[in-house]
Amino acid sequence: MKPAARRPATLALEDGSVFGGFAFGAARDTFGEVVFNTSLSGYQEILTDPSYKGQMVAMTVSHVGNYGINPEDGESAGIHVDGFIVREACADPSNWRSRESLHAYLARHGVTGIEGVDTRALVILLRTKGALRGVIGTGKTSPTALVKRAKASPRIEDRDLVQEVSCGKPYEWTEPFADPVAPDPWTPPGHDALHAVVVDCGVKRNILRSLVSRGCRVTVVPAFTPAAGILALQPDGVVFSNGPGDPDRLPQMVQVVRDCIGKVPVFGICLGHQLVGKALGGRIFKLRFGHHGGNHPVRHERTGKVAITAQNHNFAVDPKNLVPEAEVTHLNLNDRTVEGLRHRTLPVFSVQYHPEAAPGPHDSRSLFKDFVTMMQGLRRSRSSGFRRNSDGLPQREAP
Repeated sequence: MKPAARRPATLALEDGSVFGGFAFGAARDTFGEVVFNTSLSGYQEILTDPSYKGQMVAMTVSHVGNYGINPEDGESAGIHVDGFIVREACADPSNWRSRESLHAYLARHGVTGIEGVDTRALVILLRTKGALRGVIGTGKTSPTALVKRAKASPRIEDRDLVQEVSCGKPYEWTEPFADPVAPDPWTPPGHDALHAVVVDCGVKRNILRSLVSRGCRVTVVPAFTPAAGILALQPDGVVFSNGPGDPDRLPQMVQVVRDCIGKVPVFGICLGHQLVGKALGGRIFKLRFGHHGGNHPVRHERTGKVAITAQNHNFAVDPKNLVPEAEVTHLNLNDRTVEGLRHRTLPVFSVQYHPEAAPGPHDSRSLFKDFVTMMQGLRRSRSSGFRRNSDGLPQREAP
């Protein structure tokens, strides 16, 4: 499907900036916080990443949609971005896996896109001023009125976005990787498989596939499941997933992390990393324009090894108030922000980036192996009293 005609559209930002272009996808106005993503491919994974709920994404790559859309590459059941901003949207994709165009995909899911935007100027603006609230107008509303609507739209910090993207009830996930870049030859989980419980803050499917492909039995539970409900499932480890929004709005989830620490191995990813950071005493602050893309260099502090990582987050952990037992394991080489944490004595670690990294890079997939090794260690040690409680960890919010 192609757009029937080029429909003028306008992107208006809260600072008064206005960008002209043409609408594609759904024909409706939309608003959200505008951020930019530096990935060269993977637009379908970006569109379907629940971490983008509440945001409109501008792609820095100039040509988007050229390989179409397929049923396999979605990271969730639907599109979660609130708007899509590109320089040029390809109307005639060419790829053997493609089943529909980007335009048809957005239209089917009711999501508005705008093309023809000077994305270089937009990215320079966002890098200078930070992420800005914006509105895409597809009708005859004046630019001045659209700017007013952008200013009146809710801020990310004021929205409970995790509630909007988490699953409604627990479910089992059994699907492994089905592509040639799977980390290891897949062995189906046996009757004695390690049991990983994933707390769904907006989880990406490839996180679940990564665990299953490592031989785990995977149960996914809603974000606000109490610790007692999680532990009642008798997990060998708990993963707190990626997700959208401000972790300072989630004090009850921070307490769940605290209640799990010391009882089972804990692995936090992206928003889950921020929750772990708060549980260990850290504070949260908002980055000016966030980290969004597949080319962020991260250094492992113990080894000095640098990994190129996929990232999608607007908030970061300030390590100043971490408990003494917490150690910063990874740093972002672009801005020196914290990218990884671990507890020195308890089986807890977290990373700010995405080790499942679909469509890539795959430098950090071994972190799932590290988590499996941690769970195996718990099984071997249960009889010798390894299962400790969280005595000595902070049981209050960071001041």
